[in-house]
Amino acid sequence: VQLVESGGGLVQPGGSLRLSCAAFGFTFGNSAMGWFRQAPGKEREFVGGISWSGGITYYADSVKGRFAISRDNAKNMVYLQMNSLKPEDTAVYYCALGPKYGVTPRMAEFGNRGQGTQVTVSS
Repeated sequence: VQLVESGGGLVQPGGSLRLSCAAFGFTFGNSAMGWFRQAPGKEREFVGGISWSGGITYYADSVKGRFAISRDNAKNMVYLQMNSLKPEDTAVYYCALGPKYGVTPRMAEFGNRGQGTQVTVSS
């Protein structure tokens, strides 16, 4: 299993970024996927997840209405669109593999994750 995130960077408050995660080495199309983040000195936080089919997405309250997860099973890619970014969104963002045929897996059900991509929200 290999997950490779990209798309991070420096953005001003109120701006947008789109993160991508390329998946290799497993049957992507039948696996739920998730996004996590970790800020310096803080515990890892679950950002949101997407069901194996892509039909269901769910989010942490802290990002609901601002972030959106999507996937392209033909390309083995999952995305995190982040809008209205705030300084408190600054963190390393990781995608993670969820269970087979997962619909709304709990945080503990996610396993392998990538190396992460840094997102910094600052003026």
